[in-house]
Amino acid sequence: MTGSVKTALIAGRGGLPAALVAAMPDRPLIASMEGFPPEGLTPDLSFRIERLVPFLNALADAGVTRVVLAGAVQRPRLDPALLDPQTMQILPRLLAGMQAGDDATLRAVIGLFEEAGIAVVGVAGLAPSLVPGAGVLAGSPSSRDEADAARAAEIVVALGAVDVGQGAVVQQGLCLGVEALAGTDALLAGVAALPQGLRPDAARGRGLLWKAPKPGQDLRIDLPTLGPGTVRAAAEAGLGGIAWAAGRVILLEPAAMQEEAGRLGLFLWARGA
Repeated sequence: MTGSVKTALIAGRGGLPAALVAAMPDRPLIASMEGFPPEGLTPDLSFRIERLVPFLNALADAGVTRVVLAGAVQRPRLDPALLDPQTMQILPRLLAGMQAGDDATLRAVIGLFEEAGIAVVGVAGLAPSLVPGAGVLAGSPSSRDEADAARAAEIVVALGAVDVGQGAVVQQGLCLGVEALAGTDALLAGVAALPQGLRPDAARGRGLLWKAPKPGQDLRIDLPTLGPGTVRAAAEAGLGGIAWAAGRVILLEPAAMQEEAGRLGLFLWARGA
């Protein structure tokens, strides 16, 4: 590690934690919440929300000065019998965040780490190659695609204002679906299942998937993520490509995504502001 900085990765499910470790110059300490094991990684520590304060103390004892959170988790069911006295004192803050939505929950978690003297950093700061800036990575978006991306971005901003979803599918100005709790895969599967009579003529534009963080979202945590599977699912949904907010969306395997997009005839576009 460089200087006195020691990083811990709080790893959830999915391929992001392993991709992040592979992109980092030094292996971080890896921790995971019980019931949400990371793929392809062996955690050094595991923890439960009911014993969050002892976990924070364990990180401090290990010399950890910053953490990065990556991967998917679901809100766990809390077992009151497992609560320790210190965690019981902060539980009302966590429960209030959970009741207010995902963003509020994440803000509460960030605040607890920071109060323990541990900085929270984002994926972009540790592995910038996974969060590309503006540019076209594959194919060539048309003027119709540019208009669809602008329309989809407006929709996602509106959804994000009420803490719902980070994605939408738009074809020729028509919204074919929006992302909700079930995620991007379910959104694209729903679009693929739409009756053809409900969709515009593809010859005038096949449409696109748009991904972006919610308005005001803390970009250190819960950034939207795309991978090769998203490219294949977009093709199966009959779309022409994928666009996303440049510098604000994680690509799990950028090279593999470009290869799949070339094979399937889709564009990949990191759209600037």
